[in-house]
Amino acid sequence: MRTTTDAFHLAIPARDLDEAYEFYVEGLGCKLARRYDDRITLDFFGDQVVCHLSDAWEREPELYPRHFGVTFRERDDWDRLLALVHQRKLCVFAEPSERFADKVEKHSTFVLRDPSNNLLEFKHYDDPRMMY
Repeated sequence: MRTTTDAFHLAIPARDLDEAYEFYVEGLGCKLARRYDDRITLDFFGDQVVCHLSDAWEREPELYPRHFGVTFRERDDWDRLLALVHQRKLCVFAEPSERFADKVEKHSTFVLRDPSNNLLEFKHYDDPRMMY
């Protein structure tokens, strides 16, 4: 079973590694773990994201069915990231909004678009039991 010392791994396409580095490291504040000619490996909020140099990046992204991101347990963390996004003028695909307002799974969300059109959703649920 996974523990807090394990990391989830996700590989995504990147049209340009310098652009990916700028977005993820300089923009979002992720840590660069490794860089090779064909990929960069990142500490993405405690998990591993690898941006692989590829021509197979999405030209016209849609949020569903493919996106990834972080569901924050603490609202302050979500708010801090949103402030950073505005400060660094990162590309917002979907502005902050509230979903399922009248239900127990009510949550706040916003979606970013990286330079290769990968979509990243960041969420916070009012009721932490709804995170999964």
